Amino acid sequence: TSILSERELEVLKLVAKGNTSQQIAEALFISKHTVQWHRKNIISKLEINTVADMVKYAYDHGLVS
Repeated sequence: TSILSERELEVLKLVAKGNTSQQIAEALFISKHTVQWHRKNIISKLEINTVADMVKYAYDHGLVS
C-alpha cells in the first residue's frame, strides 16, 4: 500500500500530468492552499525534493502513463 493518502495520490497524478496548483484546485474543488499543503506532504512523505522528483515517482510507480 502507498504511504500517500488517496487525495495525495490524486494531487500527485495531476502534478505529473503538468497541472498547476491552481488547475488542480479547480479540478478537485479544493483551495490552492490545500493543494500546496498536499504537495508539501507528498514531498515530505516520499523524501524527495523537487516537482521533477514527484513526476518521476508517479511514472516509476505507474500512476500516470
